[in-house]
This record gives sequence, C-alpha cells and structure tokens, in this order.
Amino acid sequence: MGVITAKAGLCVVIPCSFTTPDGFIPKRDDFDIIFHINRYKVPSEFLGRVLLLDPDVSQGNCSIMINDLTTSDSGSYQLRVNGFYRGMSDGVTFSSKTILSVKAKISLFHLNRPSLMIPPLTEGQQATLTCTAPGLCSPSPPIITWMWRGKGEMEANITGNTTASFKTENLTAVTQRHSSILTFNSSAKHHDTNLTCKVSYTSDITTEETVTLKVNCDITNGTGTPTISGKSTIKQDESLNLTCTVDSFPLSVIIWSKRGLNKTLNNETKYGTSTLVIHNVTKQHSGQYFCYANHLNKTLEQDINITVISKYAIFLGYYMNL
Repeated sequence: MGVITAKAGLCVVIPCSFTTPDGFIPKRDDFDIIFHINRYKVPSEFLGRVLLLDPDVSQGNCSIMINDLTTSDSGSYQLRVNGFYRGMSDGVTFSSKTILSVKAKISLFHLNRPSLMIPPLTEGQQATLTCTAPGLCSPSPPIITWMWRGKGEMEANITGNTTASFKTENLTAVTQRHSSILTFNSSAKHHDTNLTCKVSYTSDITTEETVTLKVNCDITNGTGTPTISGKSTIKQDESLNLTCTVDSFPLSVIIWSKRGLNKTLNNETKYGTSTLVIHNVTKQHSGQYFCYANHLNKTLEQDINITVISKYAIFLGYYMNL
C-alpha cells in the first residue's frame, strides 16, 4: 500500500480495499486487531481512535481513520479479513502493508498555511474575503478566526460592520475543505493594515496567514494629500531639492510644475513619490512650485514658495554685520 506521513495531534486515513473468493463472507466482528466491534478486543492505545469508514465490509472497503495521532502510532499496518468460506471459519491475511510515519507536533513555520483570496478593495464598497484552511486531516472542523492590525496598533479581532460565515465542502468520502468568508465595507482606514486568518485544529495545532490590505481610496477625502519636503530658501548656485510624496493606492502619478512656466518639470513619469532637483539655481528659479497628484481621475495639489538669495545679498549682509 505504500508509505503515509502524518502529523501528531491530527488524524490520518489509511485507504484500503480487498477482494475475496466467491462465497467468502467477511465477519465484521473479527475485522482487525486495531478495530473491532467488541471494544474489549481493541488494544487500549487504539481504543476509540480508529474509525472504519464503511461499516459494510462486505463491499470490500477496509479504509480506516486514526484520530489523535501520536508518534507511537508509527509502524506497519496490515489487513486480515476473517469470515466464512463454504460454511467453515476461514481468514485471509493480505501481504501488502502500509507504513505509517507520524511526525512530532509541528511548529507554525513547518505547517501548511491557509490560503487567502482577496479581491480588489475599493473604499465604500462591500468586500468579500475567503480564507481556506489547509487540507489537514482533523477529527473535527478547525476554528477559523480573523484578526487585523492597523498601523502601530496591537492585533485584535475584527469588529464593526462585518459578518463571517463558515463553509465546508466534501472533496472525497474522507476529506473536506473548510473555509471562512468575511464580508465588510472597505474604507480608507483599512488601507495598509494587516489582516490575519488563523486556523486552529485539535491538540493546540494552529497555522495562520497574514496579508497587507490595499484599498483604492478617494484621495480627495484627505487620505492622499501630497506633502512636499525640502528647503524653501536656498542660496544662488546651490541645488534646489524638493520631494513630493502621496500615500495612495493605486499609486498616484506625480507631476511638478512652476507658476509662469507652460510645461511640466518632470523628466519622466513618477508614481507615489517624485524628487525635483535643479542644480546651480539663480534668482530666476525663485517662485511658486506645484506638486500635482493624479489618482483615479482626480487631482490634488500642494505648493511651496522658493526663494533664491543672490550672492550680492549674502555679501551685503556679511559686510553690514562687520
């Protein structure tokens, strides 16, 4: 049957099927030493932990599920079918074996992580997010919890106008897919926050996945106001160095211009942040400079007044102070 690897604390399914000669009638009450209808014949280490997936063994399905695995469950598993053949008690021991290897409890780092499906988020619109637990064998459905953390805040349960629902899909006769669906109204406060989906199984086994939310926001509501940094007063022949930054998603297109000039000052298109550098400035570079942020067909602007001090004014001030 091969080798199966499983995790301690979870469960495992050992698939199995068999055929017998015509006229052979399997007896369920003597099916297997680790599974028996008479619980007194089951070794204490397997008692209550082994489930026969199909109670009707006459159909040839001998698959079992072992819950609450421990490393001591590792070993070789072999099928024996007892029954009656031509009116006499008989039995068949099948030569094929399954090697079960149970690994010690795994850390979060080594455990498969949940998958998160995040659609494009737009401020003011309803969003539906899905977290799907990894396909681990567990005797009971996992607990799925949503957490979020804002900038500089502690992680907390999601509150407010939100709803969460749990969904289970049967993939096969023995495997299921568990998902949690979170619905909420996207807002600017959700932008750049961390959203975590935490999945908890039995035996304190947990795994999680975290994503950073990006919300399409209207920059005219104040969330994407351009900011300009740099000195507003500089000396002649020095360099003018101004940086305009806009926090928005998607990134805004940044354009520099100067009052009185009928052209942009950008050499190339910049997104999110743009630095304007002019070397060897003169008095003619004094004036009002504008940073325009174009975002989702809307534009915001910020301006700064630049003063260039001539060499003559610097020298005159020096001599007047003598």
